[in-house]
Amino acid sequence: MVLTIAAAIFVFGLLVLVHELGHFVTAKLTGMRVDEFAIGFGPKVVSRQYGETAYSIRAIPLGGFNDIAGMDPEDNDAGERGYCRKSIPRRMIVILAGSAMNLILPVFIFFGVFVATGVGTPSTEPVLGDVIAGRPAAEAGLLKGDHVLAVAGKPVTTWKEIVTTLNDEAAAAPDAPVTFEIERDGTTQTFSVQQKYDKQSNRYLVGIMSSTDTTYPGVIDCAVLAVQKTVGIIGMMLYELYQIILKLSGADLAGPIGVAQMAGQVAEMGFVPLLNFTAFLSLNLGIINLFPIPALDGGHFASLCIEAVKGSPLSPKTMYYAQRVGIALLLLLMIFATKNDIMRVFFGG
Repeated sequence: MVLTIAAAIFVFGLLVLVHELGHFVTAKLTGMRVDEFAIGFGPKVVSRQYGETAYSIRAIPLGGFNDIAGMDPEDNDAGERGYCRKSIPRRMIVILAGSAMNLILPVFIFFGVFVATGVGTPSTEPVLGDVIAGRPAAEAGLLKGDHVLAVAGKPVTTWKEIVTTLNDEAAAAPDAPVTFEIERDGTTQTFSVQQKYDKQSNRYLVGIMSSTDTTYPGVIDCAVLAVQKTVGIIGMMLYELYQIILKLSGADLAGPIGVAQMAGQVAEMGFVPLLNFTAFLSLNLGIINLFPIPALDGGHFASLCIEAVKGSPLSPKTMYYAQRVGIALLLLLMIFATKNDIMRVFFGG
């Protein structure tokens, strides 16, 4: 529990800090007055005033905000330094900067991980890498480093053959255990493993991963690989979001409880997996925040686009109702995600 809480605070804290820092820095650079830079919501835990800006940490570490003067044109006491008095391009920069920082952060995370630990590529050898705790293979006694000689009585010489044989066995007799003949410490042993159906991946799994071949590229190569990996994940996420919208299904949607639980589980695997998880979550946050929904950064950007086309801002009444609709949609989404979290955590659904 302590590890889960610590991991959740680390992940949420870093993502919020980076996001709000993007808004803060660009607001300052474009000449806006920032009255407060806050991490978290609720009562202030720590607050310090430096110049015209108060920097605070608040009690609920699930978000953050910048109090930029003049966000409400009717309550602008900053004159030309108010948000509402700046040009549309400058306001657009400030609004998009938070999501941009969340999309950039993973590049630096992946770069640091590659430099520190190298780049792992899946091995083609029939050797077990990670054996996931609590899954059938681990429960049967298989260990990392075991050399697989045969699966279900069929000799295997590559990792692909292991996967193919397991899939064939699951299709032919999903309820029957599968035998693994392995070599460990110079001796041959046989284990019986019961494949288990995984709802999330929609297939039978035993909980094994291939071993990896690790290389240590130069700094420039690490930077290129970090950018490539980030772009690849963004493409994958956009495709998954498209599938969710197409199917009108949010069964896999996770809220704060689910994310905190996943952070704790990943943290048990080590700091590097937690950094990778943070990078994935940062990209997710950056993409979602760009959706043209009122109350999100994408909604603010959309309103600025409308203002640029019509030559004047949306009326206060229109903005008021748009914000309320956006907040209502986000609350409904949060409620649905939290329901999913509760079902997963407490009922295994």
